[in-house]
Amino acid sequence: MESPFVSLANASDDLVNCSSQFGSPVNGTCERIEFGFDRELVESIVVVVVPLFFGMIGILGLVGNSLVVVVVAANPGMRSTTNILIINLAMADLLFVIFCIPFTATDFVLPYWPFGNVWCKIVQYLIIVTAYASVYTLVLMSLDRYLAVVHPIASMSWRTENHAILAICVTWAVILAISTPALVIHGEIRYVFQEMGGPSSENLTACRILEQYDWSFFQVSFFLTSYVLPLKLICIFYVCMLIKLWRGARISAESRRGRRRVTRLVLVVVGVFAVCWCPIQVILVTKSVDMFPLTTATIMLQIASHILAYTNSCVNPFLYAFLSDNFRKAFRKIIYCRPRPEPNNRLGPATKTTRAASSGDIL
Repeated sequence: MESPFVSLANASDDLVNCSSQFGSPVNGTCERIEFGFDRELVESIVVVVVPLFFGMIGILGLVGNSLVVVVVAANPGMRSTTNILIINLAMADLLFVIFCIPFTATDFVLPYWPFGNVWCKIVQYLIIVTAYASVYTLVLMSLDRYLAVVHPIASMSWRTENHAILAICVTWAVILAISTPALVIHGEIRYVFQEMGGPSSENLTACRILEQYDWSFFQVSFFLTSYVLPLKLICIFYVCMLIKLWRGARISAESRRGRRRVTRLVLVVVGVFAVCWCPIQVILVTKSVDMFPLTTATIMLQIASHILAYTNSCVNPFLYAFLSDNFRKAFRKIIYCRPRPEPNNRLGPATKTTRAASSGDIL
């Protein structure tokens, strides 16, 4: 019974098993559990690797995503449907950094859950909510690209800032509602931990899915709805879009370049998400169906997978900086506090709006 994002290297979490082979839980307490792995080696690695990498990810994610929000908010000319969705993605990543990384890092380092039962439920709920929010924002971004490329004229009345904000609000409302079971099925449990052949035992706590709920059903459902389904939708949008982009009606060279730039950015962001989250999603599904062996090597593999997944929350601002000229210029303006120059209006407001609708060059 394991949450999608609980730690794995310490005894207070993934190393818990309340199945009948180890005894039944009594008043939330499991009987003695034994595992055959080098706990001292695991702990010596965890206390160094986790604070180092999670600390860097947390700082970069906090600063980078905050800059994205400030950059778009401070530049009215950058407020478009795609950039509103980028702000939402940055906000989801910020919440993920705030509510996931500190608590997961603590749970990795300490051999018990120190925050109590109520906060256990809240943290797991918020982690699941922000994970859904991130991936379904990517779906909305792909849908926005699809409309801009495949239906450039017809979608002008749909792809407005108000409609983008409405879509975001509806998405958050649905995610907040469908994630409520996480508040019920998660909780703090107590158990006795003993290493294989060890002379002593420890009374510890863990924040995880409670014994009476089906861990495998929850984990597989989460994998399908937070990874497989959204990526499938994104792929459908992109296949249709690319067919139209490269084989469709004739358009100007400038419009084609604009479409390429924005399409490349969204495609790279989605691709990075898929690569970063694939290992941990596969590992957690295999663990939920008892097909993932618990050894020192596999524990190290899952630590690396967690780090890779969490890295996704801080990498997007750097992708914008590398792939978007407008973002690079706006980043520099914010960082160096340069006064805002008078616009020479290479593209005036009306021209820019028309071009955004027709070519998708809105970053």
